[in-house]
Amino acid sequence: MEGTASARGGVEVLMRLSTELWLPVPRPRVFEFFAKAENLQSLTPAWLQFKILSPLPIDMHEGTVIDYRIRVRGLPMRWRSLIATWDPLNEFVDTQLRGPYRRWVHTHRFTDVNGGTLVRDSVEFEVPLGRLVSWFVARDLRKVFTFRHEELLRIFQQPATGVPRITFTR
Repeated sequence: MEGTASARGGVEVLMRLSTELWLPVPRPRVFEFFAKAENLQSLTPAWLQFKILSPLPIDMHEGTVIDYRIRVRGLPMRWRSLIATWDPLNEFVDTQLRGPYRRWVHTHRFTDVNGGTLVRDSVEFEVPLGRLVSWFVARDLRKVFTFRHEELLRIFQQPATGVPRITFTR
């Protein structure tokens, strides 16, 4: 984790999270699931009390803005994200416009591999207040993405495949 002095007076830590999950399901079917914003609720642990505030259904495309409400460590927060890139069947990128992070850029990639789909998440995020906060954030994000993998396996009716591959780098 790398710290840099901030013009805002604190230390910010830029981190990257990467995950991979292979599903023995065709890519169009997997992408279709992710293209429905309301499905994000099923991929989010209950302890975050996640709720989409934007009217449903949401027409996903480049430029779509989505508003959510979450609780981070018990504190209610609003989160607004922008679909910055939309390349159906291949990838999309959502960026935080407002929320708990200084920076959040989440790239979702979908690739045909061995008759199924490799789902890759790459998140570049920046947290305020240095290493201690980044440690808590990394721990929480590991729990969130572990839950996400378990739910994807359940939704696509696949047996658990062990511990998901989740890595953090700076």
